[in-house]
Amino acid sequence: MAVRKIKNSWYVDITQNYIRYRKKSPDNSKVGARDYESFLRQKLARGESINAPQLDKNEIDRKQKFKDFVLKWFEIYVKNNNKHSEIFRKKYVLQRHLIPFFGKTQMDKITSMQVESYKASKLATGLSNKTINNHLNVLSSCLHTAQDWLELKTIPKIKLLRLPPPKTVFLSQEECDRLLTNTSGVCREVIFTALKTGLRLGELIALDWSDINWNDKTLTVRHSWCDRKKGIVTPKSNRERHIPLTDELYKKLLQKRQATGLIFVDGRNKRLDGKAINREIINACKKTGIKEVTCHTLRHTFASHLVMAGAPLKAIQELLGHSEIQTTMRYAHLSSSSLREAVYLLEPVQKEISRNFRHYMGNRLKKVDKFSAHPKHIIAQKPLIKAIK
Repeated sequence: MAVRKIKNSWYVDITQNYIRYRKKSPDNSKVGARDYESFLRQKLARGESINAPQLDKNEIDRKQKFKDFVLKWFEIYVKNNNKHSEIFRKKYVLQRHLIPFFGKTQMDKITSMQVESYKASKLATGLSNKTINNHLNVLSSCLHTAQDWLELKTIPKIKLLRLPPPKTVFLSQEECDRLLTNTSGVCREVIFTALKTGLRLGELIALDWSDINWNDKTLTVRHSWCDRKKGIVTPKSNRERHIPLTDELYKKLLQKRQATGLIFVDGRNKRLDGKAINREIINACKKTGIKEVTCHTLRHTFASHLVMAGAPLKAIQELLGHSEIQTTMRYAHLSSSSLREAVYLLEPVQKEISRNFRHYMGNRLKKVDKFSAHPKHIIAQKPLIKAIK
């Protein structure tokens, strides 16, 4: 029998060259099954295969849905290559935002239009551009990994939303003095150290006496305390950095110097609680009548004061442990000295000095050309500095 009904479904059952083929009819009727039989016999007569093409492993992987791929990506890639805080953040973004939107889409079917639709949908919910860009960065990282693992030909281009220049909040020198005056104990020590080193709160909490080089008067940042992990991790930049100590800070540390152990501990000689430190700083701000800040603002204050004092941005990048100079550039607007010097060249006096100098240099060059036949004539010229005087 060429066509037959099996459990309410019509099938074509034929044999060609001693090979049996049983195919379900796309049209579930006897007439449809006979038409399908005729179609299959014609393909076999032309020597064509009537079996579905076998997909290679990569092709099968490309057809998997986004929600399935990101689970593997998170377990294999994210957990192996990210710090604990970053793992936690990406897990939240995936579960709450990306998987609900892209979850049922095949990895090779995600388009730029879908990404733009995602951006529009999140903007409609009131999320900020910065938050949405954080989501897009996670999506971009995932897609680039998929392109490598699954050999995708293309992945959608992701355009981040525009952001306003970051606003840097920092304390004036007067506000710093008032804050220190209204704090005491270990909280005051932490504040003073943060203002003189720019360390992050986690780095301050993890600071050990072995990190101080007393001969060179330097502090080495090797570790950071992670509240989420409840343990010691590497610094955010994943590398050590060395910070020179000011004489004032060096003397204060020297007064309480110990051989080993944490530099800053609470009344029970235990590790400090970062949230408690920030609460004390906020309470001190309220007490002194200055704007409410946290320990991280003291890091911005350290960098801002250095820039205003004329420190090079590259040096500040090294002190803060920024992996990219673009992060440090947020403080560049505070350095007005170089811009002021450039604009000062437009002043009438400056232009006259510049014009006279060019005129003088032109005459000097003519004299050199005139007597250039012998090197001694050049040597015999009056010194340039004396001539200018």
